[in-house]
Amino acid sequence: MEAGGDGTTRKTAGRAGHGGGWLAGLLLVVPTAVAACRVADTDGVTPVPQLLAFLPWLLAPAGAALLLTLLTRRRLLAGWAVAVLAVIGWFVRPYDTGLTEKPPGPVVARLSVLTSNVEFGRATGALVETVRRERPDLVFVQECDHACAEALESDLPRADYPHREAVAGGGSSGSAILSRHPLRPAPGVDSALAMPGGVVDVAGRRIALQLAHPLPPVPGAVHDWRRELGLLREYAAGAKDGPGIVAGDFNAGQDHAAFRGILGAGRLSDSATVAGAARTPTWPAGSAGPLGTQIDHVLVSEDFSVREVRFLDLPDTDHRSLLVELELHDVR
Repeated sequence: MEAGGDGTTRKTAGRAGHGGGWLAGLLLVVPTAVAACRVADTDGVTPVPQLLAFLPWLLAPAGAALLLTLLTRRRLLAGWAVAVLAVIGWFVRPYDTGLTEKPPGPVVARLSVLTSNVEFGRATGALVETVRRERPDLVFVQECDHACAEALESDLPRADYPHREAVAGGGSSGSAILSRHPLRPAPGVDSALAMPGGVVDVAGRRIALQLAHPLPPVPGAVHDWRRELGLLREYAAGAKDGPGIVAGDFNAGQDHAAFRGILGAGRLSDSATVAGAARTPTWPAGSAGPLGTQIDHVLVSEDFSVREVRFLDLPDTDHRSLLVELELHDVR
């Protein structure tokens, strides 16, 4: 009887170990695919682009898989889980580069930049209050519908923001750039959602401006998302010989190859990364830590140093706004 009981116990343990191994393997499939794309510097196909936005989340299933492999003594699977955790952990580590310690030249001007997605215009009132309080030099507004455009015109006096470049549109398609400094229009990026451009004169320097708002990488539209980020990359490459700012809702973050391509093409720096806040989420609003993702950015050329970055919570929008304090240096 005892021998039979021991045999039954061993069989039960074996089945449990086999089942645990299969479950661990299943838990590792998605994190492995996403981690492989991150290493290969590609955004892949759906659902990889969507999951790359939340790369830290994948530590949870990979960690659960490792625990299962340890409990069931599956050494090969444990090695697999450790490798996946190591890759994801490497890429989600904090990017605390600190503020610029050695400016590229003497400071010629200080400039504050605010970017805000007001979600179909719903947060326009809160944005107006924020602009009145913070008084940024440049304001980039996305998803500014017709009512939003009218409110910005009526509630923010021309005396405060005499220079504006706006593209009217319904729903999420409208955008605007407001400036305290002389601003002239420039060709923007051709896209489904308005991405106007401009050139602003600050302390005798001409700064190229480009608002960013490519389509989101929803299933069925990843090709368009990648194409519009590619157009932003081409813009950045063509404007890299002088001061430049590209700001807005990129619908992409540092774990997307298409976004990193923009940085590299234009020799641009992400202000939040420079300030040590690369993982601070901006969408969805109200999320904390790894539960959100940073898709709203202010990218700046080598002519700027970043002094401060603040994330602002506005009611009635699913995005946090980003306020960046910059110094413009004479690098000529």
